[in-house]
Amino acid sequence: MRRPALALLVAGALLASATAHAQTYDPRFPVCMQIYGPVGYADCRYATLEQCRYLAVGRSATCIVNPYFARNEPKARSRTRRDH
Repeated sequence: MRRPALALLVAGALLASATAHAQTYDPRFPVCMQIYGPVGYADCRYATLEQCRYLAVGRSATCIVNPYFARNEPKARSRTRRDH
């Protein structure tokens, strides 16, 4: 009696974990449109928030800043203190 219950529990846990999806963001664009619905996803191909908001009108969507955008910022030079 314990084996079938344990097997059912393990099978249920495996099936429940199989439905998880990883969210992907394109690091080349600074703005993403988060689309909501039965199949929600992030569409990261916008250069500005204004562009994204214009195209999101009438949709169940929100424009967000891409958290994985690869900014081309120069690295700050470290200052070293020299004692003479």
